[in-house]
This record gives sequence, C-alpha cells and structure tokens, in this order.
Amino acid sequence: MTVVVVGNPKPMSRTRAAAELIARELSGSAPSAVVDVVDLGAGLLGWGDPKVAEAKATVLGADSLVVASPTFKATYTGLLKLFLDQFGQGELGGIPTFPVMLGAGLQHALAPELTLRPVLVEIGASCPAPSLYLIDSEYATSPDLAIWLESARKYVPAAVTP
Repeated sequence: MTVVVVGNPKPMSRTRAAAELIARELSGSAPSAVVDVVDLGAGLLGWGDPKVAEAKATVLGADSLVVASPTFKATYTGLLKLFLDQFGQGELGGIPTFPVMLGAGLQHALAPELTLRPVLVEIGASCPAPSLYLIDSEYATSPDLAIWLESARKYVPAAVTP
C-alpha cells in the first residue's frame, strides 16, 4: 500500500498530481491513499484532532510513502511541517519513504535532500533512494524523473509492486 502525503497549501495542487504520478510509476498502480494535508485544517495546530489521527493512521499503515511539497523559501512548507510534527521520533518504523519537492528553478534542487529528508529520517522513515526535485512546470516530462525512477524502483517493497 503506497500512500502519498502532500504538503501544498493549495488543494488538488500540481504537487499532488506529481506525487500521485510518482507513486503510480514507482509501484505500478495508483496510490492506495492520498493525505492532502491542507484538508486537515486547524486540527494540525494542536494534538488529538480526530482527522489528523486518521491521517496519521493511514500513513503508519503504508508499505511505502511518497512525501511531497512545493519549495517555499528554499524548504518544504510549514503546512507539511505541522503534519510531520504530529509523529514522534522513530514512529514511522522504517517505512520506505521517497521525499519529493517541486520548484520553479534549479537553484533549490538540493532542498529535498537537505531539508525534507532529515525530518523524515528523524520520525523513522527509511529514505533508501536519493530525494527528488523537479521543476513544477515540467514534472511529468522531466528526464530527471525517468532517471530517478530507474534507481528508486528497486527500493519499493515487493508487496507494493505488481
């Protein structure tokens, strides 16, 4: 079961479309669930919100994760950070996770590796493949995506791939 987590403040965003495409290409099928963090609203600002707890349970039940964010001020969004802060240290228990960020230009190409990956590892994700950065206007046709998929597919659990 591949789950996509999207940290874009815009619902049904290009980031979400890219993350779903990546999940499909990695596993050979549509993601089993998408947590569009913007839908969790103000419940992210505290602890114990039922919608946030349900989203966490979805993530914790995954065999693999694609965690995606647009690049804001050279890092992932504060919205995504609010959701990731709901997880305790090590709570993901080694779920294979693929950090993905989209941005307008190559000047932030290291952002997913330097900013998103460390917080995912802190909460227990296993990030076996390099993080992926794509130009948001060309994510679907980017040669970088094809190259990355070639190396990342080998890290998707066998139970997830057809």
